[in-house]
Amino acid sequence: MNAWPFLALALFAAVMAGSGPLAGADGPTPYPDPKDESAWPGQGPIRCFPYMAGERKAFWARRAQDQGTVVFAGDSLVGGWKDLGAAFPKLHIANRGVGGDTSRGILFRFQEDVVDLHPAAVVITAGANDLSAHGEPAGTLVNIAAMVALLRKGDPQVAIVLCTIPPQTISGSADVPGARQDLRSRILAFATGKERIVAVDLFPLFATAKGKPDPELFNQDLVHPNDAGHVKWAAALRPVFAQLHLGE
Repeated sequence: MNAWPFLALALFAAVMAGSGPLAGADGPTPYPDPKDESAWPGQGPIRCFPYMAGERKAFWARRAQDQGTVVFAGDSLVGGWKDLGAAFPKLHIANRGVGGDTSRGILFRFQEDVVDLHPAAVVITAGANDLSAHGEPAGTLVNIAAMVALLRKGDPQVAIVLCTIPPQTISGSADVPGARQDLRSRILAFATGKERIVAVDLFPLFATAKGKPDPELFNQDLVHPNDAGHVKWAAALRPVFAQLHLGE
């Protein structure tokens, strides 16, 4: 017997126990106190900066026009992809990336920012900020699995694409050795064999032969993809979207 449906429901119930009040009609649910672990669903580091509330208010204002879209959810790797819609002209894209967000923060806002859009598909890229804050890869995967459970609860057939995170060089905030590859392996294994869930492995796309960020694909910070990097990322996603019959 496949234990995935039962595991997903258990994860969903566990993380949503601390998800806070429901949103009102006028805007998204306010972020809880970042010092109050019990108020946040999921596991791992919490980051909550003042600008994040403004990002979510902007998302809220687009809720009606972004119904039924292909939603990209994540941190600045997604949020900074400014020509995202132009990269997929046959699809209606909604960008729900927030710079600095951890997977736990994405999970907190996932129902309102993603699931409530009744998406045709969702692309999740999460975990880079978890690792820079020395979060455990296992906790990041718990949060990603909870996002998947929320999506499946809303629509059992929604298409889901899970991206691994690319190599990065962050001055003064290095990953724990081996953590990035650990998270990569967990995401790839989690997606294996699950219906309408596909993993896209970004690490080798953006890495040099030595496993470092390819400077031709990143901005000077060696963290965020540049235009060439976005072109490469989009090229990796197009056959996956075709496999999932999106944009037909």
